Amino acid sequence: MPIVKNVSRAVSQLLQSSGCGCGISIVPVRCIGVSPRQVASDASFHSVSFAESDHPRVLITGGLGQLGVGLAKLLRKRFGKNNVILSDIRKPADNIFYSGPFIYADILDYKNLREIVVNNRITWLFHYSALLSAVGEANVPLARAVNITGLHNVLDIAAEHNLRLFVPSTIGAFGPTSPRDPTPDLCIQRPRTIYGVSKVHAELMGEYYHYRYGLDFRCLRYPGIISADSQPGGGTTDYAVQIFHDAIKTGKFKCNLKPDTRLPMMYIDDCLKATLEVMEAPADALSMRTYNISAMSFTPEELAQEVQKYVPELQVTYNVDEVRQAIADSWPMNFDDRNARRDWGWKHDYDLPELVTTMFSFLGSDSRIAQAN
Repeated sequence: MPIVKNVSRAVSQLLQSSGCGCGISIVPVRCIGVSPRQVASDASFHSVSFAESDHPRVLITGGLGQLGVGLAKLLRKRFGKNNVILSDIRKPADNIFYSGPFIYADILDYKNLREIVVNNRITWLFHYSALLSAVGEANVPLARAVNITGLHNVLDIAAEHNLRLFVPSTIGAFGPTSPRDPTPDLCIQRPRTIYGVSKVHAELMGEYYHYRYGLDFRCLRYPGIISADSQPGGGTTDYAVQIFHDAIKTGKFKCNLKPDTRLPMMYIDDCLKATLEVMEAPADALSMRTYNISAMSFTPEELAQEVQKYVPELQVTYNVDEVRQAIADSWPMNFDDRNARRDWGWKHDYDLPELVTTMFSFLGSDSRIAQAN
């Protein structure tokens, strides 16, 4: 790119001609589509701009987790089945494999990931590959590789090919010194888990790539996400999913957090809606790269009381996991999401009663729930 070369040459000459010991202030140049990695001289790409395509071409990494399958379903309904590619390193179930395009993609394999983006003319990338809080603490080296090295690969590829990139963040990006009730978008962040540290890193790197390379980076800090069609995945807030499965299967639930542990939560439909809305929002409407989003906030005791309206015989005991409890105690109790509601019109649909009703509407064919109703 001649402009970049000329600027680099001018900066080089300026540095070489400086004969004094004082520092030189250089204004960073914003170069749209310039990758921080060197592209092979024989590389050949065919880019499709948004103006040339009716719909974005979407890739979802880590797509077999709690959110990827639901997001793919939502995006395929909106943009067309063949425009949304789900990917993971695990083998998908038959119903997922045959529901739309699926591809093997290892985010630690930079060359393969870049090839997927090029060959499939990807324009939007949703990066969901990550190890969650409790799982990450059990295997820090793996969490560091997946959550940080994998992110770097995605950032470089997204910058190189001018993608619109979404990377989710989390309540875990805050720490015990952050304000907890409520927690604003901008405040001190000193998490004490590798998961949280990696998410703060992702937020800052995404913002840096936006200003340095013009990357269209967008990020939401998710609260605990609750869904009926996925099993808990090792997160600290997963008790709020497990309670429904245990209520139906055994009528007994053992919670690994204290009964008064308050955390922000959200039903998955609200989460996916927010994700699509922020990706479709006009760029000039966004005043920041990372937003809090919120819907409700409750304790295990409050959730159990609501669940017992459907399963009155549910027995709840508390067997506190000290690791998970320490994590939860360092997280926000409530999110302040006024900026999201102001900038791009975020509005949630589900509060606690609606959440529980909806969960049991999916799981209610079980005889235990039918008898309770």
